[in-house]
Amino acid sequence: MASRTTHPVIGTRSLNRATLARQLLLGRAGMSARDAVGHLLGLQAQNVKPPYYQLHARLAGFRPAELAGLMESREVVRMVTMRSTIHTHTAHDALTLRPLVQPARDREVGHFRKGLVGVDLERLTARARAFVEAGPPRTMGEIREELLTQWPGADPQSLAVAARCRLPLVQVTPRGVWGRSGQVRLTTLENWVGSGNAAGSGNAADAAVDDLVLRYLGGFGPASVQDMQTWAGLTRLREAFERLRPRLVVFRDESGAELFDLPDAPRPDPDVPAPPRFLPEFDNLLLSHADRTRVIPAEAKGRNWAGNQAYRTLLLDGFLAGLWKADAGVLTVELFAPASNAAKDEIVAEGELLLAAMEEDQRSPSGRWSVRFGSIHG
Repeated sequence: MASRTTHPVIGTRSLNRATLARQLLLGRAGMSARDAVGHLLGLQAQNVKPPYYQLHARLAGFRPAELAGLMESREVVRMVTMRSTIHTHTAHDALTLRPLVQPARDREVGHFRKGLVGVDLERLTARARAFVEAGPPRTMGEIREELLTQWPGADPQSLAVAARCRLPLVQVTPRGVWGRSGQVRLTTLENWVGSGNAAGSGNAADAAVDDLVLRYLGGFGPASVQDMQTWAGLTRLREAFERLRPRLVVFRDESGAELFDLPDAPRPDPDVPAPPRFLPEFDNLLLSHADRTRVIPAEAKGRNWAGNQAYRTLLLDGFLAGLWKADAGVLTVELFAPASNAAKDEIVAEGELLLAAMEEDQRSPSGRWSVRFGSIHG
């Protein structure tokens, strides 16, 4: 094995541009929404609208109806996968990714073991599955009440968490459909989209993990083992990277960490222009690396969060540079530092594009959209 000290160093701006290229943020891609969801290995979807904004920032001519249609036709679904958070995935990826992250969901159940004394988890899984598949999609409250009939002495919240972690539950439409609303109702992934091939065991499981590593690098690389573990919410992925090492290129970042990448993946020149982009709260670009300095400069660290809530963010020259909100036809941009007039002009143009495509139901009383600079809290 070659000494790590012989690997070429890739600077922060080069990492930034490479990641933006993989994330379709250097220029809007001419691909379908379905292909983009697959390429990005899913979209963070803690709230309903962020997946739509994520695709607007990345795809040429995207309109919310395209993703909404995929939701309604069950070609994409909303469910808990990476980091125990809700993601929008293609049906294929949901069927293949969920088994791979199941060990992490099983560990999550362990945190609630005090509320599950006397509960047989296999019986709980079977009972919850039968309940959600026997009738119409159920609310989590209904699932909890059903389980309490069997284990009345258990903690209700712990029962609900166990069902959510042990079963691949999807949030069925109209939840998640642009322009519509609906209570969260759940059924199993297999019941909603049909059955698929699980990761299996032995060599088949290793192959599934290896494929996931390659796809992660294609969407988020160059990246370290720790980066991918942060994205997936998994541990012990080093073995997979070592199996793949002969097929990968290896770099070091400026702090000396080992980064892996696909040989033919785009790594643009660090001076390639990066246009302004408005991202929603919880965009995976900002969440999927252990070391986030490739997109979050030191002076901006922590500024896109308040408690456990994330703000909508603005990228300028490829890096986190501000926050934004849209209300009544006005998009307000809060910059972290002064920007040139030329940069502001680009921000305004991008903001107007976003408002025209995504905020048609929130025009100002005059019927016009506008972009202003100020505090998003003002």
